[in-house]
Amino acid sequence: MSVTGIRKALAAVFVGLALTLSAAAPAAQAAQAAQAAQAAPAAQADKLKLTVAGDGAQGVTIQATYADGRRLEQVVRLVLTATGPDGQRVGPVQLEPQPEGQGFYSSGPVLSTGTWKVSVNSPAPLAGKATATVQAKAAQSPPAPAPVAVTTPTDDAGSAAWWPFAAAGLVLVAAAMGVAMLFGRRRTT
Repeated sequence: MSVTGIRKALAAVFVGLALTLSAAAPAAQAAQAAQAAQAAPAAQADKLKLTVAGDGAQGVTIQATYADGRRLEQVVRLVLTATGPDGQRVGPVQLEPQPEGQGFYSSGPVLSTGTWKVSVNSPAPLAGKATATVQAKAAQSPPAPAPVAVTTPTDDAGSAAWWPFAAAGLVLVAAAMGVAMLFGRRRTT
């Protein structure tokens, strides 16, 4: 084989190698893109969306969902801190899940009356943070029931008078049985 033949063979090998590598590069890029696409929802699933609101009295409610909107199906650790009127501070308070629904948390009455800046944090692995302004109000008691007037029926007064007759009948039956038992013993002795 001549030097030119060796050069042609080596050139053909290098061209084939270059074509193979250039064809594999888009496949590798596609694989990297697929891995990145899978990592994005996984990273999104590791974050929480926290919705903070007042409970209408002196507490705070929190609805926790995944950042993509899915319902939270596990218990997470949520910590509440709040700054209120005149620099008052509350917290950190660890919140417990409530039976009202999945991902629902409530603080109970921890705030005094006034406007509060409330922050709720969730540490890793499901990280999330939310801040809201909450108006705390004194707890309201239910209104007293209206008085009910007691009246006696005037049109149907005779319908409630049956019970004395029933009682008298029971006394007569008991007396008759007692007499029968008394006379029954005398005959056998």
